[in-house]
Amino acid sequence: MATDTTSAAVPAQRQIADAATHFRVQQLYFHEAELIDDGRFTDWLDLLAEDLHYWAPTRSNRLRRQQSLAVAARGEAAFFDETRASLAWRIRRFDSGMAWAEDPPSRTRHLVSNVVVRHADADEQEIGQWYARSNFIVYRNRLEREVDIYSGGREDILRETGSGDLVVARRTILLDQNVLLAKNISTFF
Repeated sequence: MATDTTSAAVPAQRQIADAATHFRVQQLYFHEAELIDDGRFTDWLDLLAEDLHYWAPTRSNRLRRQQSLAVAARGEAAFFDETRASLAWRIRRFDSGMAWAEDPPSRTRHLVSNVVVRHADADEQEIGQWYARSNFIVYRNRLEREVDIYSGGREDILRETGSGDLVVARRTILLDQNVLLAKNISTFF
């Protein structure tokens, strides 16, 4: 991803995680997709750290020589710039009957692939954190004719909890589209 990513060090220079950790991260992502697709959003929140930052910057079309400016920096325009608390508020709103864009609810299918897990920075490793990158396609259908397809990539910082589970501490979502043609963006990534 470009511009201000979730990590300070160059991710490609970090050591690839062992097979067992890679498997754990893949299982976390598959479980997360299952929870979202089943509409179990409150259960999905349990996979997110209390201090979560969930961010999806906007993109713009730039010439090849200006690609470093193609993704908005932190503090600039974003599709999402949320915390765990704001995501919980959105989920409560779904259940309130006041979220017209999700009543009746959307049907989604999350496909997650190209998962790469690397060691975090040395100071992050001490607190049990991992850097993970993945690609996704999200299919969304609502009512009879509303269909949206989103594709993109995610960069996550994953943290081990005291019980040994992994939670998402930071997520940067970079959608491939710079203009979303959907009527709303009530989908989680």
